[in-house]
Amino acid sequence: MLTLKETIEKIRPLDNLSMEAARTRWDHIAHPLHSLGLMEDLVVQIAGISRSQEIHIEKKALVSMCADNGVVEEGVTQTGQEITALVAENFLKGQAISSLFCRRAGADHIPVDIGMVVDTQVPKKKVAYGTKNMVKEPAMTYGQAVQSIEVGIQTAEELKEQGYGMLATGEMGIGNTTTSSAMAAVLLDKPVEEVTGRGAGLSSAGLEKKIWAIRQAIQTHKPDPKDPVDVLAKVGGFDIGGMIGLFLGGAALGVPVVIDGFISGVAALAAAGIAPQARDYMIASHVSQEPAAHMLLEALEKEAFLHGHMCLGEGSGAVALFPLIDMAAEVYGKMSTFCDINMEEYKPLD
Repeated sequence: MLTLKETIEKIRPLDNLSMEAARTRWDHIAHPLHSLGLMEDLVVQIAGISRSQEIHIEKKALVSMCADNGVVEEGVTQTGQEITALVAENFLKGQAISSLFCRRAGADHIPVDIGMVVDTQVPKKKVAYGTKNMVKEPAMTYGQAVQSIEVGIQTAEELKEQGYGMLATGEMGIGNTTTSSAMAAVLLDKPVEEVTGRGAGLSSAGLEKKIWAIRQAIQTHKPDPKDPVDVLAKVGGFDIGGMIGLFLGGAALGVPVVIDGFISGVAALAAAGIAPQARDYMIASHVSQEPAAHMLLEALEKEAFLHGHMCLGEGSGAVALFPLIDMAAEVYGKMSTFCDINMEEYKPLD
């Protein structure tokens, strides 16, 4: 299995020859040039990622990293940690919203216990039984942060070997909008109140408590914004670490990885901080309602496809993009060319 260091070393630039061939294919397809907009650009990106103009993404999976967060002790959430395990087991039963999305989109849903406080039927790759309370001490050790990232890399490797051509990132963990807001504040160099939202539905008083907890953790532990692993260790969560690893693993293995919403976006930005070329292997699905969602996508230089005011998490927004991706690939692979139908080709305008 790849280590973090080995993974970073394996990440290469996208293959320009494959992307140019894909652009040429689009130009010959019998339709007004670039009339499918971002859908065409996405297929070109996938060609560069897979290093082939032939697009094969039939087998797709949502990977939901499940973990608990010690900062819940500070009253920053509306519900208790028992909900993490409950929803995670619903993933297995196919009863969660993201599971239903997967079923409709023809994708597999793969939950991973990377750090829940209890054991469940969810497959275990547990770093620890939840993180520490980041207000009082670092959320995890630096070694645990690396380990959580390597769990994500290992998961990407396993799924690549099983023939998956595309992965979506998801998570489940009560308190993880607190940890992700803390990481966003550090990585984006923004005031805590600008990047912190109400999560699953906090009252105004609860939001103030959440902002206080994040400020306190950052002031106490002083995470280094130039070292995303240090940021993860001091104010992050195991679920975020696992998603960082999925992004890095996908980039090393030539597998496109879809960003979900805010929490997944924080993981994507951290992954790009660790290995800048990894961002070329990422696909932005939607713009979350969380306050920092736009900031993260701007920092990643990504444009999202969907603007549905979603903020559910779990990977639901990422899976919602799968049907659009399938439609784009279907046109790209099966549509007649101008030559096939004896029609004069469209010419690009100056």
